[in-house]
Amino acid sequence: MSNDEQTQKQEVETTEGIERTRATRVYVPKVDIYSNAEGIVIIADMPGVKENDLDITLEKDILTINGYVSTSLQAPEGYELAQGEYGVGDFHRSFTIPDEIYRDSIEAGLNAGVLTVRLPKAPEAQARKITIQANK
Repeated sequence: MSNDEQTQKQEVETTEGIERTRATRVYVPKVDIYSNAEGIVIIADMPGVKENDLDITLEKDILTINGYVSTSLQAPEGYELAQGEYGVGDFHRSFTIPDEIYRDSIEAGLNAGVLTVRLPKAPEAQARKITIQANK
């Protein structure tokens, strides 16, 4: 994959029979997913999305992230667009969450257009060290 392909935004493909209710493009946010014995962390780039315009839901085993961009870029007064490379639009992405995630403890934060979602594993699903005792 070339560097140019890595940085381009990818539009969400519309599923047949589903129509959007907002007249804007919808992009797939780029994400990094980290995991360890305690849980999973999802980091998503969502430039232009404000905290109040972010919707994260968990239904059954599907975590869905929707970010709405409420403003569009406009040319300064007296200028017209000569070249446009940055597409403005909303963001949408869904993930299947494993059963071992403790759903009541999922947390999310947004800082400077970067969303961080923390999905902790249930205590019974976390790895633990077993102490070995000498036979008496």
